[in-house]
Amino acid sequence: MNNAAPRQLTFRAVLLAVVLAVILSAANAYLGLFAGLTIATAIPAAVVSMGVLRLLGGGTILENNIVQTGASAGSSIAAGVIFTIPALVIMGYWPDFKYWWVLGIAGLGGLLGVLFSVPLRRSMIVEDPLPFPEGKAAAEVLKAGENPGPGMKILGLSAAIGGLVKLAAASGLRLLPDAWTQSAYVGGSRVTAFIGTNLSPALLGVGYIVGLNVGIVVVSGSILSWHIAIPLYQAFFIDGNPALAGAIADAGASDAAFAIWGSQIRYLGVGAMLIGGVWTLFSLRKSLLKGIKSGFAAARKSAGAVQLAETERDLPMKWMLVALVAFTLPLLGLYQAIVGQWHVSIPMTIIMIVAGFLFVSVSAYLAGLIGSSNNPVSGITISTILFASAVLVLLMGRDSALGPVAAIMIGAVVCCAAAVGGDNLQDLKAGYLVGATPWKQQLMLGIGAFSCALIMAPVLNLLAHAYGIGAPTAEHPNALAAPQANLMASVARGLFGGKLPWTMIALGAGVGAVIIAIDEWLKKTGKRFRVPVLAAAIGIYLPLELMVPIFLGGLLAHLVERFHKLKPDDEDGRDRVHRPGVLFAAGLITGEALMGIAIAIPIVASGRGDVLAVPLGGFAGIWAGLSAWVGLFVLFLVGLLLYRIGKKGEQA
Repeated sequence: MNNAAPRQLTFRAVLLAVVLAVILSAANAYLGLFAGLTIATAIPAAVVSMGVLRLLGGGTILENNIVQTGASAGSSIAAGVIFTIPALVIMGYWPDFKYWWVLGIAGLGGLLGVLFSVPLRRSMIVEDPLPFPEGKAAAEVLKAGENPGPGMKILGLSAAIGGLVKLAAASGLRLLPDAWTQSAYVGGSRVTAFIGTNLSPALLGVGYIVGLNVGIVVVSGSILSWHIAIPLYQAFFIDGNPALAGAIADAGASDAAFAIWGSQIRYLGVGAMLIGGVWTLFSLRKSLLKGIKSGFAAARKSAGAVQLAETERDLPMKWMLVALVAFTLPLLGLYQAIVGQWHVSIPMTIIMIVAGFLFVSVSAYLAGLIGSSNNPVSGITISTILFASAVLVLLMGRDSALGPVAAIMIGAVVCCAAAVGGDNLQDLKAGYLVGATPWKQQLMLGIGAFSCALIMAPVLNLLAHAYGIGAPTAEHPNALAAPQANLMASVARGLFGGKLPWTMIALGAGVGAVIIAIDEWLKKTGKRFRVPVLAAAIGIYLPLELMVPIFLGGLLAHLVERFHKLKPDDEDGRDRVHRPGVLFAAGLITGEALMGIAIAIPIVASGRGDVLAVPLGGFAGIWAGLSAWVGLFVLFLVGLLLYRIGKKGEQA
């Protein structure tokens, strides 16, 4: 009888996991800078792993689980980096992304996230299990992995479609615009009416993955900004801001709306996000304390055991503490190199460690409830930056030029740790369901996270030079918005003597409080539909055109559910039915994002943004009038194909 344990942490599994992690982290970095959202990548990684390992002679379910564990670190590290580190460039502290600094922040933050999540596994997965929807779905994909061929075909087809549409768009061949928009002043007034949608298939895919509930919430937030707040400000308050009134006096309707949104209205989203981050911490306080105590108690019990089953063995607690010290000392040196004052760098490091552990716990808990794709890591990070800034104001003074930089550095490490921590528990849930060894997964997550950190700075520099990051400029009129990083920079600078529209932020906090109250009422009355405040805040903070395709993608997912007559509580059936659609959506996102990075290479090499543009000659004027409608039709065709593939589903 052969009692050998199934293969798990093999060389080929580690190598494949690292390759996928690097590719998916680059794709998520582009997506996050573009749309302010990242997606979990465990399921596409699992499908690719099953296909590749089958070509190499077959792989065990535990090998495939190791691959998806390491590869999924790509989304978490990318989120942690792009939500925070671009703020240092936006603030002008860095002219570009410094390789060793980015590696230190992202690598050490990611490894801390792995360490901090270890004592939480038993309490959140074994003793008092949370749903961890994406971990559960990944486990189902792994269990059904006898025939990965159809899934690979779906991924390949959709990635090609997403890539080709991106190549044809404004940053590539310039045959299609990035968005279809219509705007006009209403009647004889100076009040703007604005409608439009981005033409990105990736955003349609994001919407399919996050679902109709989140899609409705984010587009409602944008409608609040663009169809209510901007017209009200134009009609009644513009005269109180002479500089803005003069700037838009002769502007077109669209330019006027974007100017008002950029300088005033988007800060409603800042206020809503701030109150949402504080509320998240407050509402989870009892559950978090219980989970942390349970995790440490389980770790002490395990340390005294003679032998544990393979499926119960975490990384040893004593080595966790040694690694914690080893990772903390470089961070102390990093902070000292910034501020040059030990009485500041030591408290910064302490804040980072305490906040890191607390927010990894918050992130893990939220990932367990609503999934990693919906995990409000940005709200967690804002809370960290607010608290760190308050302490640093006391230590460095309100006029310190380095204060905002120091606060962003703390937030960046915590953000990377929190993103990795939530993703880690998601993967450990999948491993628990398929019988994996926890310490091997935890080690693989550390390897995957650090591998992604190695390529973050080059990817960010490539995107910054090709497209621009932050506010549009003459050189980069379609810059990647980097909404969270812009938000972090605004908050940090505002607390150190900078100018912020505090009235708008306060109003936004009030809006956030109302949204929280509505969500609590929905929760108490047992409604399935919820209104997560941080999702609404993202909608308020971002342009309407980005939220519309996300809503449409969520609507497609809902129509697929209606076609299969799924009941509200039929979670297992929902996972299986949506699997082909989720794979198609993930392919759209990955293909478009990777093409965006590929297009950036010739742009940077030539120094010309139009290096790939197709010369249209005398046909250019005619095509300019038609291209937006052609782009809208292309998006319709992609959506139709997504619906048809999703409708086929798998047997529920």
